[in-house]
Amino acid sequence: MATERTLPNLWHATAPAAPDTRPLGRDLTTDVAIIGGGFTGLSAALHLAEKGVKATVIEAKMIGFGGSGRNVGLVNAGMWVKPDDLIATLGADAGNRLLGELGDGPAMVYALVEKHGIACEAVRNGTLHMAVGAEGLKDISDREAQWKKRGAPVEVLSAERAATLSGAKGFSGALLDRRAGTIQPLAYARGLARAALAAGAEIYTDTPLRGAERQGETWVLKAGDNTVKAKQVILATNAYGGMFAETPWQQHTQELTILPYFQFATNPLPEKVANRVLPERQGTWDTGLVMTSFRMDQQNRLIFGSIGRLDAMAQGTHRAFAARSVRKLFPYIGDFRFEYWWDGRIGMTTNNLPAMHTLAPNVFSVSGYNGRGIAPGTVFGKALANHVTGQTSAIPLAETPVTPDSWRSVKSAFYHAGAQAKHLVDHRF
Repeated sequence: MATERTLPNLWHATAPAAPDTRPLGRDLTTDVAIIGGGFTGLSAALHLAEKGVKATVIEAKMIGFGGSGRNVGLVNAGMWVKPDDLIATLGADAGNRLLGELGDGPAMVYALVEKHGIACEAVRNGTLHMAVGAEGLKDISDREAQWKKRGAPVEVLSAERAATLSGAKGFSGALLDRRAGTIQPLAYARGLARAALAAGAEIYTDTPLRGAERQGETWVLKAGDNTVKAKQVILATNAYGGMFAETPWQQHTQELTILPYFQFATNPLPEKVANRVLPERQGTWDTGLVMTSFRMDQQNRLIFGSIGRLDAMAQGTHRAFAARSVRKLFPYIGDFRFEYWWDGRIGMTTNNLPAMHTLAPNVFSVSGYNGRGIAPGTVFGKALANHVTGQTSAIPLAETPVTPDSWRSVKSAFYHAGAQAKHLVDHRF
């Protein structure tokens, strides 16, 4: 994996402070050890603690260090895969169950926000899937038809209506999904952590998992400089599971192609401009081959994102592309500057669906959210909590063996280089 660079991340600048946590400083015994302090791990910890189960989160860095603190913040329903394609892959029974639970995923997220008073800029006015050209319009029309026959409140908007709701020019239409919305993702993760702690869970940060040994029915985990004994382990590291070479149970990372994604956030825009850009504050992404996204935050910053990694070689190219794109989309924007920029890793699977694995006896994982981390992470965290407490049918996904993708490194490099090449020329002429 590429070396992490410290970048000015808007979410870190505007999220409420994280709850007080510290590195593990003693040996302990717990019922369930959870590796990873993102949406999945924190949801699992919260739901286990609410059941009276002793749950301990071990996080290598800080709460929301990975995708949960770098996310666009779109609380989407379902997966990126079209419903009919998902059914074709998983079969009718399993596919319809997954569609149902993930379709209701945003409702779970917003219910947790309300229940626990999580201050995370939550807005539930839907999302807009913006259509690029005739092909994009056909794509969102297919999605509308497939979701509508399942009773979902989705609607294709005309180009004119899409322009009004997005404030952007150049799109041929948009799919409005009223189930969905936006949040400040790191603030949501920190709020889940605070709720989990209040319910009785323990969270230890700056505590990497360095080893694991099976002793009878118990796992003895080497966590930082101490040990954690647990009979059940939930691995919730997703695309960030390979940060430390000595970390056990990295098999699942071998089936994930890393899709890098960056974001740039402007200074707070003048009110007359901010009122025209996404006036109802939906979040958006488009149907382009090299996808882009844009949304607003509560401080009236415009946040623009696309595929690519902000390494030293590519950052200038992506920044210039982002600036050109913003001016093309919003020609009335006037002067602006980028005050924040950051990137993250999306874990992509070959079938664009998440995968559930038993990596070792009583060691369970769900990974591969394919750019849909918030609602699915919350849903699968709860499902994993139920699974390890005896509800064997709790996870709406069949267990599969890990299937390494031998082309993952090549594909990851192609995404990075290809996006950089496209961004070098896009919107220049």
